[in-house]
Amino acid sequence: MPHHPTHPPYTHSLTKLHGDFVLANGASSAGDAIALGTHTGTHIDALCHYSRDGRMHGGAEVASLQDWSSGMARHGAETMGLMLRRGVLLDVAGLADAEPSESAGALDAETGIDAKLLERAEEAAGARLEAGDVALIRTGWGRYWNEPRRFINGMKLPGVTLDGARWLSGRGIFAAGSDTASFERMPSALMEVHVHLLVECGIHIMECLRLEELAAAGVGEFLFVAAALKLEGTTGAPLRPYALAEAGRGSDRL
Repeated sequence: MPHHPTHPPYTHSLTKLHGDFVLANGASSAGDAIALGTHTGTHIDALCHYSRDGRMHGGAEVASLQDWSSGMARHGAETMGLMLRRGVLLDVAGLADAEPSESAGALDAETGIDAKLLERAEEAAGARLEAGDVALIRTGWGRYWNEPRRFINGMKLPGVTLDGARWLSGRGIFAAGSDTASFERMPSALMEVHVHLLVECGIHIMECLRLEELAAAGVGEFLFVAAALKLEGTTGAPLRPYALAEAGRGSDRL
C-alpha cells in the first residue's frame, strides 16, 4: 500500500498460524495484526489535521487541545459521521487536451489543477457541483497504485492549486478527494490548499481514491457513501468509499 513519506507505512503479519493451537475436534484458527498511519492508503483528513497560527478550524487554539496519548480534543475522526451525499467526478485527466504524461490517461506530474480546469471537467461531467456535494478529482495517477515508487514519485504530483481550491469552496462542497497521495499539487512549500479547505472552510479532504473504473464507466454523478473508522482523537482515518450509480451503469468501489 503506497503511503505519503511523512506517514507510517502499512504493515501486516500473522500472529497465530493454523495448527498452533488445535481443539479436541481438530479445529484451529489463525490471527493477525496490522499497523498503519491514519493517513495511509485511502483515507480522509479530519478538520484537526491542519492549523494555522496555532488555531484550527473554528478558531480554537490547538495548544490546549492536543495530547500525545489522547490525541486531538476537537474535530477528531470520531466526529465524522456517515457520508451519504451526491458526488460528482471531475475527470481532469479525461479532458481531451489535458497535459498527458508519458502514460496516456494520466496527468503530468507538474500539472496544477486550477479553477479553469475544474470548470471544464464539471462541464464534461454534465453535473454542476452544489452545496453539500462531494467532489472527486481524477488525475489518472490511480493506475500507478501497484507501483508505489511511481505513485509517490518523490512527492512530485499533479494536484489542485489554491485557485482550484477556492473554486471548490465557493461551491460550498462538503468534501473533496483525489486519486493521489496529496490532494494539492506537490511539492508545496506552504500546503495552502490543505489550510484553505481544512482550516478556513471546514471541508474534508480525501486522498488515494480509486477512480479509474468510475471514469471508464462514464459516470459523472452518483451517490457517494463512505464512513471513516471512528478513531477518537485522530487527525484522519482509513476510509471505505463507494460510488453508487444509476441502474445500468454499475457501482464502483473507490
